[in-house]
Amino acid sequence: MEERETQVVEFGPIRAHAVSADEAVDLIARRAASGRGGFVLTPNLDHLALSRRNPDFGAAYAGAFLSLVDGMPLVATSRLLRLPIREKVSGSDLFEPLMARCARDRLPVFFLGATPETCEAAGRKLRAQHPGIELAGYDASHFDMNIDPAAARGAFRRARDRGARLILACLPSVKTLMLFHFEDDYRPAVGIGVGSALAFYAGEVPRAPTWVSRVGLEWLHRFSQEPRRLWRRYLIEDPQALPVFLRMALDRARGRPLHHACRLVTSPLAESGETP
Repeated sequence: MEERETQVVEFGPIRAHAVSADEAVDLIARRAASGRGGFVLTPNLDHLALSRRNPDFGAAYAGAFLSLVDGMPLVATSRLLRLPIREKVSGSDLFEPLMARCARDRLPVFFLGATPETCEAAGRKLRAQHPGIELAGYDASHFDMNIDPAAARGAFRRARDRGARLILACLPSVKTLMLFHFEDDYRPAVGIGVGSALAFYAGEVPRAPTWVSRVGLEWLHRFSQEPRRLWRRYLIEDPQALPVFLRMALDRARGRPLHHACRLVTSPLAESGETP
C-alpha cells in the first residue's frame, strides 16, 4: 500500500492539508483510479462559520480523504502563524487540470447539482478541449438531505451506477455534507465539492481575474456579480468565523501545536487486491 506524507493544519473543528495544486490533482486522480472512494472538501470562511453551528462539519472533515484550502483568509492565517499551508487550492482552481488528468487516465466524470444548461455547456467544451474525456452523465435535480434523504441518496447511486470515478458536486457549502453522509452510496467514486466551478468554466458566471484572487478579493468580485444571493453570507454569516482565528492565535502563543503530520493512502486498490 502506497502512502504519501503531508501536514494537516487545524482551523478549529476543520482541518486542511498542506498540498500544492499539482499534488492535489495527482492525489485525487490516484484515489479515483484506486476504487477506494472517498471525498474531498474545500474549507473557506463559510465552512468555518457553519462549523460553529453544525457539528456535522467537524465530523465530515475528520472523514475526508483530502481537504484543500479554498480561501485567502485561511491561507493568510496560516502564513501569519507560520503554519505549513502557503497557497489556495480551490475546487475552481483544480477543475481544468483535474479534467485534463481524468481525460488522460480515462476516469469517468459525473456532474451533480448544476443546472442542465450548465452541465451540457460544460460537457461540450470539455469534449472539444479533451477528446478523451469520459462524461458519465449529470444530475440537476433538486433535493434536500434533511427533507428527502432518499432522493439525495438516489442521486449519488445513479452516479455510481453510471460508472463515475469522480463526482463534481456543484453544491452550496452546507449541501457538500452529502459527500460525507452518502459516501457508501457512491463508492468507488471520489466526490469533490467544486462550488461554481462548472458555471465558471461554461462561461455563465464571470470569474475574478487571477490577480484579484491572489490578493484575496475574489469574494468582493463575486459579491458584485450576485449581491442579492451573497450579501447575507459575506456580510453576516462569514464574520462568525473570526473567533476561530482568534483562538488559533491564542493557542499558537501558548505553544499548542496547530498542525501535525498525516499519511494519505494513494495505492491503487485494483492492483493491490485490498478492500476499502
